[in-house]
Amino acid sequence: MVDAKSGDDSLLFLTDENLRRGIEAMFFAYRGFTSDPDRILQGLDYGRAHHRAVHFIHRAPGTTVGNLLDILGVTKQSLNRVLRSLFDDGLVEARVGRKDRRERHLYLTEKGAALERSLSDAQRARMRSAYRAAGPVAVAGFRTVLEAMMDAEQRRQYQAQYHGAKDGAP
Repeated sequence: MVDAKSGDDSLLFLTDENLRRGIEAMFFAYRGFTSDPDRILQGLDYGRAHHRAVHFIHRAPGTTVGNLLDILGVTKQSLNRVLRSLFDDGLVEARVGRKDRRERHLYLTEKGAALERSLSDAQRARMRSAYRAAGPVAVAGFRTVLEAMMDAEQRRQYQAQYHGAKDGAP
């Protein structure tokens, strides 16, 4: 194995062919990673945008609509369509802010929490299986690669979710 930081000139992992294989592996891995939740959501007439909204509302109960917009990187109009269906179906509720009454704080209802659990359970099972097969060193490397691919602001948002914690500890 070549250590990229050692200054070794044989950086074979950076060839166009290896990069192409990595890109294609990400496409197929993403397809696999989203397939289980997609099957669950399909029966409910929801899509991946609903999944992402439910995920991040679960991760930060009471998050504001503005914060969710920043995290998801979508337009207000797009998020409003997603939230409207989640409100209408009783999965998410909005509470008026205590300090700023213009703010809406988002929470999952019991029904929303049950959906989030089923979606996350499916993805955790797939991720756990892959992590177990790869081992802790590969998992740490995988996380390093993913973080290195994020734009600076995305990385800041991601790291803020874990309060600067390492190794997945909240």
